[in-house]
Amino acid sequence: MAKDNTSEHLRDELKSLADTLEEVLNSSSDKSKEELGKLRSKAERALKDSRYRLGETSDAIAQQTREAAARADEYVRDNPWTGVGIGAAVGLVLGVLLSRR
Repeated sequence: MAKDNTSEHLRDELKSLADTLEEVLNSSSDKSKEELGKLRSKAERALKDSRYRLGETSDAIAQQTREAAARADEYVRDNPWTGVGIGAAVGLVLGVLLSRR
């Protein structure tokens, strides 16, 4: 569920940034220099906020990946023969798929 929240947050953040930049581009031709400065400031703020939030999202995804890897490592250490069997099955499937090409 956290993964869905993270990806949804990422999509929302990118959409917001795209909307702001689109507004700047669409309205830049008929604005005064002062209004263009305000639009540029707004776009820069949106970009800065997006970069910060995307950094947070990236950190959350990296943490989730580390936790999943730790759980997988623990599982394989607790059940080594099951891990060997899973590895052999994955290898077999990949071998079959690659040999078809």
